[in-house]
Order: sequence, then structure tokens, then C-alpha cells
Amino acid sequence: MLRREFLAVRNRLTADDVRAAAAALAERALELPELAQARTVAAYVSVDTEPGTLALLDALRARGVRVLLPALLPDNDLDWGAYEGEGSLARVRHGGKMALFEPTGERLGPDAVVSADVVLLPGLAVDARGMRLGRGGGSYDRVLARLERADAHPALVVLLYDTEVVEHVPEEAHDQPVHAAVTPTGVHRFHRPL
Repeated sequence: MLRREFLAVRNRLTADDVRAAAAALAERALELPELAQARTVAAYVSVDTEPGTLALLDALRARGVRVLLPALLPDNDLDWGAYEGEGSLARVRHGGKMALFEPTGERLGPDAVVSADVVLLPGLAVDARGMRLGRGGGSYDRVLARLERADAHPALVVLLYDTEVVEHVPEEAHDQPVHAAVTPTGVHRFHRPL
């Protein structure tokens, strides 16, 4: 129910709203110290009315950062490939799920994410504790569990709209908090400082 409410608000955004928010979001995110120091960033390509990521991905690449993007596997886990610019993406439809933009190059395996200094996560909301509400598919829960098993500690940052930073979201036992949320107007920090 909560997911549907956040998606309904996003679905009312115009293309101009999404474009303006994406530019502001990239500007805010690029101010993060962890992104300034990162050599490898695991990210994703936004779709539809998600907070836009392409400007941020291109800015990171221009800085010489290795950007990893996910490719959805049949079991909802994520494989990874390198982002080589917008031309290196293909729109892939996964059954009845939304179409995603995925890297067309070599697949690096699900464990490639453990090399990331920063993981940029999609979400629908985050609360005051840093708990992220995802879309419910579990793909990023698997990523976070994989990082924990590997004893990898990248900065975890969720990219959202301003109205999606809320007081409380429901959590399950396996949920892990993020360290920060970036919105078009600012950065919200949780737990460990960035």
C-alpha cells in the first residue's frame, strides 16, 4: 500500500519535473565526500519517473570513476557490468516487470559489487533511521547481504525525491539501513557520517 502511494506521487511528475530533479540530484550527489574519493561506484540507470541518474553516471565517468551497473538475473539477483556511456546501455524487459536499462558489455558476476566504494541504491522512501523502502523485489536486499558476507563496507546512498524522506517506513528483519539519502535539495545522513 505504501509503495503504491509513493509510486502514485512519482507518476504525477512531468518529464520536465524529472529532468530538473535529475540535474539537481547529480549536483548534490557529486558533493558527497565518498563520491569525490570513490574509485568504483555501483549505481543503476533510472527508469520512468525514478529520480534521474544518467547525469550523475556521466559525471562520475568524467571524473575517471569506474561505474558498475546492474543486470537483473532470472532469480532477481543482480549481475554487474561497466558503464561506458549511454550508448553502452540496452533496454531489457524482464517478463511482466518494468523494462530496465542494463550494460551491454561483459558481465562481471554478482560479486563485482563488493569492490565498490559507494553503492547508489534505488528506493521509494527512506526514514529517519536510514531504513530504505524498495520496490519489493529483493534484488538490493541480496546486494546488501552479499556486501555483508564479504565484509565489504561501501557507503550506501539512496537517491530520492525530497518528499520521499519520511519519519518511518516498515522494516523486515533482513533490512539494512543506508548511510545517506540524496535528494534534489540536499543530503540526509544516517548512522555513520559520510
